[in-house]
Amino acid sequence: MSQPTPRILIVDDTPQNIDVLQATLIEIDADLLIATNGARALDLAQRLQPDLVLLDVMMPGLDGFEVCTRLKADPRTADIPVIFCTARVDDVAHGFAVGGTDYITKPIQPDEVRARVSHQLERRRLLRELRELNRALEDKVRERTADLTLVNQQLRHEINERRYMQDRLGYLASHDFVTRLHNRGALDAHVTQLLARLQRQATPAGPAVMLLVDIDQFRLVNESCGCIAGDELLRQFADLLGGLLRRGDFLARLGGDQFAVVSEAPDLGAGLARQLLAALQDWSFAWQDRRFTLTATIAIVPLDRDLVSFDQLMQMADETVFLAKRDGRGQIRPYTPTRVGEASQRETTNWALVLMDALRHGRFRIFFQRMQSLDAGGPLRVEVLVRLWDPVRGELIAPGQFIALAERFHLIGEIDRWMLGQVLSLIGRHPELQLQLGQAGSRQTRRHGHAGGQQVLASIAQHGVRPDLLCFEITETQAIGNLAQAREFMQTLHDAGCRFSLDDFGSGYASFAYLRELPFDTLKIDGLFVRDMQTEPTHQAMVRSMVDMARLLDKPVVAEFVESASVAQLLTELGVQWGQGYHFHQPEPLTFDALQQQAALVRQAHPVALH
Repeated sequence: MSQPTPRILIVDDTPQNIDVLQATLIEIDADLLIATNGARALDLAQRLQPDLVLLDVMMPGLDGFEVCTRLKADPRTADIPVIFCTARVDDVAHGFAVGGTDYITKPIQPDEVRARVSHQLERRRLLRELRELNRALEDKVRERTADLTLVNQQLRHEINERRYMQDRLGYLASHDFVTRLHNRGALDAHVTQLLARLQRQATPAGPAVMLLVDIDQFRLVNESCGCIAGDELLRQFADLLGGLLRRGDFLARLGGDQFAVVSEAPDLGAGLARQLLAALQDWSFAWQDRRFTLTATIAIVPLDRDLVSFDQLMQMADETVFLAKRDGRGQIRPYTPTRVGEASQRETTNWALVLMDALRHGRFRIFFQRMQSLDAGGPLRVEVLVRLWDPVRGELIAPGQFIALAERFHLIGEIDRWMLGQVLSLIGRHPELQLQLGQAGSRQTRRHGHAGGQQVLASIAQHGVRPDLLCFEITETQAIGNLAQAREFMQTLHDAGCRFSLDDFGSGYASFAYLRELPFDTLKIDGLFVRDMQTEPTHQAMVRSMVDMARLLDKPVVAEFVESASVAQLLTELGVQWGQGYHFHQPEPLTFDALQQQAALVRQAHPVALH
């Protein structure tokens, strides 16, 4: 970028001095301006803005000091450098005092003049460039500041959006979409914190209570009027319930038609439940031209130091609601703990915990019972049975007291898997048993489907057990209730060599068509008809008809609950192949020695059958 030609203003009232200065500055590339008095100098300086002023001190009218003073006082000319030209040394100090930049003594020395002038012009040029650079830099700073302001504004907008989304996601993660109440996860976190606080308290008394509220006949509305009506019912019910709560009570929807209230005023729990039932009596849900009157079943569970988890609390509450609904809708039922071994075991509300603890701590026991051949004999056949050990009373609990509950709590599958693993492990550790056993039967209640069948086969292969030694018992009602899955499960195992027995035959609603569709190898007559068939003609006729049906299907028959010799004789006369019951063998723990002993008894009774 080319620089403009500098301008030098020469101010002197003596023409000879002006000529000398012009001649001296001829070598410097600059435009020379001439003023012969102070007033003219000020006018030229203001209009033409010279880059340097060479100013004589002694002039008529305005002297050099006054001219410099006025130049420095005017913002338009204040930064123009001034070099005084004087013959008096005393003038130098005064010149600097009024704003002079440099001085030249008379008579002038050309080299000195050119050096001082060049220095001031160079300094002036650099200052101008610096100002331009500063101006450009300031412009860039302003631009960058403006850009940064926009970027910051956009960033704040994005941060606010992200914060809103995070808050929204956090809200959705902890609240129910339909009712806008807290959800199960939020209730879990709240109860967990509350239980942790209880554990740190010095006193064992629990300062809180949970109400589990289950809307009765919610499905009636949801299925007859649609899910939109069901959602509106849930919203109105949530508003009704929320209007009864105190500040500090925690309200959540657990899903479906269940709500939970946690209050740290346990003495008000029952009162709140009664208020809700009373409010429901005065309230009805209207949808289009229909109106529904609803009730609710409420469980009241105290929170105390005995509770260790949210899951434990929910299991207690769920069981309490179940028992209340069984007694009728619109009930309020407080949680009442009962020991496992007491007579009213089905009334207890901690069965889920008992069964879970039994699985976790190995409290199940495996027994077996030998099946007796009623015709030509045969190898050792046994059925494995499960028992539950009660460590409180030090006794075993029969399966009839907990199997149905295990199915309802969806724990029966885990019990099945554990039981099958234990049996396979025993047989796999003692290969000689595989030569003595004709069949080991076990009830399978929840292993339907191809995937379940593959899991069983993998476990069999892992322990090195022959599949044909295993017979799985499936109940009649269960098989028909899940016909497609049962067929797939059974076919998968049947193709590998396993066998199947239809358990409790006659107690359900089987037909020839169902029995022909499923690959059963054996039919097992329900002991209800067998136990007293010698004294009950009706039961004897039922057994005879089932044996005739099995004969038409070409299926061998096992009769259970054989408890007397007379019943065994009747079964033999009817053509039943196998009997099972206390008359032949009392169930005993499943061990290698016990199985060996029963195998020896079979060999003694039928020495030819084993060869």
